[in-house]
Amino acid sequence: MPVVVDPDPAAVAALLTALPAGAHGIDSSERLQAWVAEHTEEYVVVLGPGFDLEDALAACEDLRVTRPTVSVVLVRDQQQAPIDAVLLTRAIKAGARDVVPHDDLGAVAAAVGRAHQLYVALRGPAGATHQGRVITVFSPKGGVGKTTMAVNLALALADRGARQVCLVDLDLAFGDVAITLQLFPSHTVEHAIGSEETLDADLLGALLTRHQDAVMVLAAPSQPDVRERVTPALVTRMLATLRETFDFIVVDTAPAFDETTLAALDETDECVVVATLDVPTLKNVRLALETLEMLGIARGHRHLLLNRADDAVGLGPDKVEAILRLSVAAQVATSIDIAASTNAGTPIVSGKPDHPSSAAIRGLAVRLAGEPVDPAGAPPVDPAPATPARRFRIRR
Repeated sequence: MPVVVDPDPAAVAALLTALPAGAHGIDSSERLQAWVAEHTEEYVVVLGPGFDLEDALAACEDLRVTRPTVSVVLVRDQQQAPIDAVLLTRAIKAGARDVVPHDDLGAVAAAVGRAHQLYVALRGPAGATHQGRVITVFSPKGGVGKTTMAVNLALALADRGARQVCLVDLDLAFGDVAITLQLFPSHTVEHAIGSEETLDADLLGALLTRHQDAVMVLAAPSQPDVRERVTPALVTRMLATLRETFDFIVVDTAPAFDETTLAALDETDECVVVATLDVPTLKNVRLALETLEMLGIARGHRHLLLNRADDAVGLGPDKVEAILRLSVAAQVATSIDIAASTNAGTPIVSGKPDHPSSAAIRGLAVRLAGEPVDPAGAPPVDPAPATPARRFRIRR
């Protein structure tokens, strides 16, 4: 999947319009190194006009040696640095495949197309296949902070662009993902209705809204009555299509076992169950876990996230684990900073990365991803067991 690198979000957005569905944008060479290390299937890097020329040539040189199957397309602003024989010679020596002007998006698209042809010739068509993982955030009880945790978990997994993450809001009646991120999408799940048999990456990509921290969002409909027209078959098709493009798909669900939630759970690789330390919630969560077990959903891949986890309420992790018969994967303590960050439109993982709550959520992200992007920046985590076969599916 192509990746664009430029410190200017406007330049990234412009270049992405010329690239295939699923193309990704990041803002620095540091994130580029993390991205390339994470994505062995990458075939092209587009270095935008805001990238310093010397840094761009250094990046070309590094990729030429370490990842020779990755083509580099160098995009330059000709008013600042004309594309002349001197620049072309330096770029080719450094390892760039193409040098194109920033205002010729057709040339950018053609260069990326040639890069893909070369990649397929070198590694074969199967070398470019991709299969992402679906992480569903679920709770049978409303008001436990499920959406806040889903949003922050998606940002933690993305790690400022090192991974490609899509956050899907399947609380179709009262979804809050978009407003939590202060996004105002022009398209939502509603615009995919009726495309159960025809939905593809291009069509679905047009419905996504980009967040500034490189997470793509598929927003819930703006009107609650739309949920009646979203079929389980459509949910299944959307998630299967997103798998083709994204590393992780984080799904925020409604607090109920409705048809769309069950369809998402059936496609789930990892299920994060959110609970708070109060008896009514724990009772509902225990019933929900029993239901998941009965349906054979995410066996061995369920992760308990305790939100607002304070010992002062009289229930500690040990008691919770005994009640639910599930070990605690992460604990997020009560903090006014979380609410303040959410109200400011900057979730705590982004706004206060050093906060204890951010560290707890990043730890869960590492557990789910299997490996940290930067091994020195996170504690080692035991890898998860192999994904079990799905045993439950809603038919249309």
